[in-house]
Amino acid sequence: MLSTDLNLHLFPLHKSNSLHLHHHRRHHYYHRRICLAKSSSILEEIKTSDGSDERTSWESIALPAVKAAKRVVLVRHGQSTWNAEGRIQGSSDYSVLTNKGESQAETSRQMLLDDSFDVCFSSPLTRSKRTAEIIWDSRTAEIITDSNLREIDLYSFQGLLKNEGKAKYGESFRQWQLDAPNFNIDGHYPVRELWTRARSCWTKILTHESKSILVVAHNAVNQALVATAMGLGTEYFRILLQSNCGVSVLDFTPTPEGGSLDICLNRLNQTPSSPVAVGASAGRKASTRIILVCNGFPQNDAEGNNHFSPDSPMSMLGTIQAQKIAELLLDVKVSTIVSSTAIASVETANAISRVQEAADCLGADCVPRYVETKQIRDLDVVKILNQTKKDLATFQPLQSGRLKGYEDEITTALWNQSGVAWKCLLEELSKGSESENVVVAVGHPALHIAMMGHCLNLTKEWLGSFHLDAGSISVIDFPDGSTGRGVIRCINYTAHLGRWSIPITRSTLDDEEF
Repeated sequence: MLSTDLNLHLFPLHKSNSLHLHHHRRHHYYHRRICLAKSSSILEEIKTSDGSDERTSWESIALPAVKAAKRVVLVRHGQSTWNAEGRIQGSSDYSVLTNKGESQAETSRQMLLDDSFDVCFSSPLTRSKRTAEIIWDSRTAEIITDSNLREIDLYSFQGLLKNEGKAKYGESFRQWQLDAPNFNIDGHYPVRELWTRARSCWTKILTHESKSILVVAHNAVNQALVATAMGLGTEYFRILLQSNCGVSVLDFTPTPEGGSLDICLNRLNQTPSSPVAVGASAGRKASTRIILVCNGFPQNDAEGNNHFSPDSPMSMLGTIQAQKIAELLLDVKVSTIVSSTAIASVETANAISRVQEAADCLGADCVPRYVETKQIRDLDVVKILNQTKKDLATFQPLQSGRLKGYEDEITTALWNQSGVAWKCLLEELSKGSESENVVVAVGHPALHIAMMGHCLNLTKEWLGSFHLDAGSISVIDFPDGSTGRGVIRCINYTAHLGRWSIPITRSTLDDEEF
């Protein structure tokens, strides 16, 4: 039995099957052209036929073949002295961990205490090496440093305070902030170079004989590792956040036929501190956001075996999960709560609403704050999933939040419905104040997986690329307001659930692979 001490178990790394990604289509993303590769591929940037540097395309590069399932856990270093000063670090090695950074690394060590890693890869830079040493602690296996894991090379920018960079480089600094993939300095394109470096990292990491691998590095390079593993180009820089000591998990599984890898982002940026506390996204303050909440387990799924079966009230476990979610969201003032019409979703939404309305009412004369709560049928997807012709008694593709194995017509219907649901959320977000507006959406994990795909401007072929657990939350920030681009702060955050996080107490054959 796991300890109930939340600090010691900020997140159990769920043992999951990774998910199959199909061939990806060409599509337009913010008026720039990229070619999205297979799940087993990373991407190499090449010039277009006209030789232009302003438009880029991508060439498919195969990831190394693996014989057994591998789990890779990415950790960003703790706060450094230059982080605290607001100084541009890049790949320089003049900063060290602050006391806060040391404490963050210690929290990460406790988070990962029960995980049996075979090897640790680390950036050679001091702030990362020190973080790795704290997390690795008394483990006897080696720590391998790899220069390709160093932070992004920023050349003349390195060492400057951000206001100095703006004053000295003007338009170039503005491009770094607003159009990083095309940012050029000293004859280099740093983000493009970083994506190429990430390819080399994956070659070394995945060809290592280990099955469970810890990687301790930096903000930008960890972003590049997540993106390139999933087949995403430089357009996704600053879209998949990595906070100090934030932890991300990727699962790689060879397909039975020996072809492409199944790749699943099990979680993104699980941090030592609360993911909903007001902070910065992509370097800018973000107080407009959507928080996706997966409802607690229903009564017919107390063991977590078939969370997505017909509609029913929450079990006792689900009720506990809902209360834990409500407590976590005390860190933010929620504007609107929307949910599907499913009973478990409505009950979870009501639990959040009750706590939110009472949060400011601790005094005798206080008047409860009203939080708008509404049910939206466009958020319902269970009926679509239950149309599968497969035997649900033996077929559980959504066990613990995985989307795999459904017929194409089912995934198409889910994708289309989730597109409608995503538009509904954006409409709700636009109704509030642009200065501070938080919409909480409670519903089915399959819906949230698909809506994140719409947020990232992906296609239905990515439905298998994410993992969500019951009771988890995922946070999408909008630093440019409700009409701007969504930035994923975290995916599948479960620290608030402590010992009630599912499926940490359930042993399966797949668990043994990690």
